[in-house]
Amino acid sequence: MNLKLDITPIKNWFPNYAKPLIIAGPCSAESEDQLLNTAKQIAVNNPNCIFRAGIWKPRTRPNNFEGIGDIGLKWMHTVKKETGLLTATEVANADHVEKCLENGIDILWVGARTTVNPFSVQEIANALKGVDIPVFVKNPIYPDMQLWAGALERINNAGITKIAAIHRGFQSYDNGPFRNSPKWELPIELKTACSELPIICDPSHIAGTPGLITYIAQKAMDLDMDGLMIETHIDPSTALSDAQQQIKPFELNNILSNLKIKSASITDIHLQTKLDELRANIFKLDNDLLELLAKRMAISTNIGEYKRANNITVLQVLHWKKLIETSIENGYQLGLPKSFVTAIYELIHDESIRRQSITLQAEITSDIVKKL
Repeated sequence: MNLKLDITPIKNWFPNYAKPLIIAGPCSAESEDQLLNTAKQIAVNNPNCIFRAGIWKPRTRPNNFEGIGDIGLKWMHTVKKETGLLTATEVANADHVEKCLENGIDILWVGARTTVNPFSVQEIANALKGVDIPVFVKNPIYPDMQLWAGALERINNAGITKIAAIHRGFQSYDNGPFRNSPKWELPIELKTACSELPIICDPSHIAGTPGLITYIAQKAMDLDMDGLMIETHIDPSTALSDAQQQIKPFELNNILSNLKIKSASITDIHLQTKLDELRANIFKLDNDLLELLAKRMAISTNIGEYKRANNITVLQVLHWKKLIETSIENGYQLGLPKSFVTAIYELIHDESIRRQSITLQAEITSDIVKKL
């Protein structure tokens, strides 16, 4: 994927910036006391934290709590005045943007439900023209990299250079133990496409439960993500939205205190030499793998020609089943997990079928031309 963005380095966005950037606060603003008490307890141990709260909450069903509305912006202003914390909230349309700017909200983010709609994102982008404010873009609900990249591009094209992505997980047919599947390969793909783009992880929405937040937060740090957004509430049991995934301020402090922050740079020359040696070995093995795959695909093409000549179907289900079962067993003996071997062989099989189908299609086309 190609993604070119004009980005101001995140270290220049905020005074006293430190990595990881921490964004914490309740899912929703519910009362002025709730916001103030939560923010004050967060600020005791994390004075550089950004305080988040949802003012407008998009919901699937209209009878659920949809946010406190505009009055919450006044409460956010009070939080900023009394604690000194910068404030952040979600926007879903131009009206939200304008009201946030009028009330001094410091950071905006585009939610997962909005990211899926280019019309809504463009409306927000248009409202941001001429404004210098950090804007975060959450990944779309489902794993669509083009939608995520497109939303970032629209905001960036409006002149917003303080732009970041938020990884909040994806809905899929199998989320495992998570509320939203992390699919770590997708934020990695995004970072690879644009190395300057800051990525913030949202462990709360990935986890769906406090018990998994520590694991996800540490995983994000191990992947060199730039920050964390963690839903934090003075009393999660009374929360009007996402009560099951919010934590208390003291729990937030425990999680952050126990994070192991690793360096992405290497200063030890001996360590760098050893890594270079190991990477050179991997490079050679990768080339060997590519050569073997090319030879395998050439044989698959020959098999396709043989099947065509002998009127045999391209897909041989029993053979494929036996192949995958044998490969999984061999992989297990070599210490390779079933999911890894299965994923590789599914890709190999798909390409083999494609090549054999091309062979058959070429024969059909040739027959048609001869008849003409």
